[in-house]
Amino acid sequence: MRSRLLRFLVLFTLLPACHSFAQTATASQSQIAQLQSQIADAKSSADNSWMLVSAAFVLLMTGPGLALFYGGLVRRKNVLSILMQCFAMICLITVLWAFISYSLAFDSGSSFIGGLHHIFLHQVGLAPDPDYSATIPLQTFMIYQLMFAIITPALITGAFAERMKFSAMAVFLTLWSIFLYSPMAHMVWGKGGLLNASLGGRFPCLDFAGGTVVHVTSGVSALVCALYLGKRVGYPREAMPPHSMVISFIGACLLWFGWFGFNAGSALGSGPLATSAFVNTHFGAAAAALAWAAAEWMRSGKPSALGFISGAVAGLVAITPAAGFVQPMSALAIGAIAGIVCYFMVVKVKSWFGYDDSLDAFGVHGAGGTLGAILTGIFASSAINPIFKDAKTGATLPSGVIEGNWHQLFNQFMGVIIAWVVSIVGTLILLKLVDLTIGLRVSREHEVEGLDVTQHGEEGYDFAS
Repeated sequence: MRSRLLRFLVLFTLLPACHSFAQTATASQSQIAQLQSQIADAKSSADNSWMLVSAAFVLLMTGPGLALFYGGLVRRKNVLSILMQCFAMICLITVLWAFISYSLAFDSGSSFIGGLHHIFLHQVGLAPDPDYSATIPLQTFMIYQLMFAIITPALITGAFAERMKFSAMAVFLTLWSIFLYSPMAHMVWGKGGLLNASLGGRFPCLDFAGGTVVHVTSGVSALVCALYLGKRVGYPREAMPPHSMVISFIGACLLWFGWFGFNAGSALGSGPLATSAFVNTHFGAAAAALAWAAAEWMRSGKPSALGFISGAVAGLVAITPAAGFVQPMSALAIGAIAGIVCYFMVVKVKSWFGYDDSLDAFGVHGAGGTLGAILTGIFASSAINPIFKDAKTGATLPSGVIEGNWHQLFNQFMGVIIAWVVSIVGTLILLKLVDLTIGLRVSREHEVEGLDVTQHGEEGYDFAS
């Protein structure tokens, strides 16, 4: 009886303390859950902020960056025409992206093309899609990818500058965006894509920010356009120097600035991978500019402003697929190689074959993108981006040749070959279709007078006023 009474007294004494402890434990769990939610919200907010800024950076690459870069390289009578073509891409591709192109690129579908579940941006809301990024709204991902879709066809305008009708350009590049860009974007970055390295594609091609999707497709298509349309009137007998290197220089600097959003933004977050891509982008551009300028200096005895800015763009192109996969010293190597190779393509190869790639879209983007995609397979490092994992153990696997993964070089070549084939065949078909319906090239008289007046009824410079 005494022991029962003692247990009752002990229990009666400790009961309030136990109740208080339980309340404290419950409160602690609630506080922990609230804290975890706040941390997740903060990360999402930081990632989303960086991605929206990056999207704006990439838009800046097209206008004013590319527009001014190309605009200064053409003759004075055609400056407005090239600015108009770049600006038209911003408007046309935006509407097209909302209607159907985003769905074709990033909806689940076959290995080659996405489905139609997201036409008119159906179900593209403010919740994340974990397959692409778990910390940013799907609409943020959509608008960021739109900026890539805008600049890619705009790059092609450099090949047929000064001789294609504005109406033909608009129709051709609209069709090109639907039937060439969207499938390539899906194959490399979309769910179920044939070349998607992060979502289990058949041939996992490493393309961090668009070496194959953007630069190979646009550069190779640019070469096809130049060959199909033929040379400008007077080329190569007449000198056709840039009308304003100052404008081109400003454009190149804006491109370099915007490229940080292009490459570092492709990390789809504001973490260490974005830092790596940012650093590599800058290093690759600087090394390529110096390499191009050095090659030009040795050949002609003078380094030119055009050489420096062309080299920088070549380096930015080549580092694009590798930006989130390689070490900084590898980025310097890729940039230096690209500067020399692209210089050789522009100065020697173009003259050997005699094609008129007006603003060297193929020599810089086609050649630089191809080279960068291949070098990515060599220099990729799992220490920067452990993209390949063992299916059973989850252990990190080698990424590139320098780590012993020679098979990755095969995957990179597959990505490049597919991009080349799609670009050549698709561009030829679309050019022929537009040529047979509305015609591609302006008349000889209009070309001599200049596209600013004949296509738009305006002049870039009115010296009489």
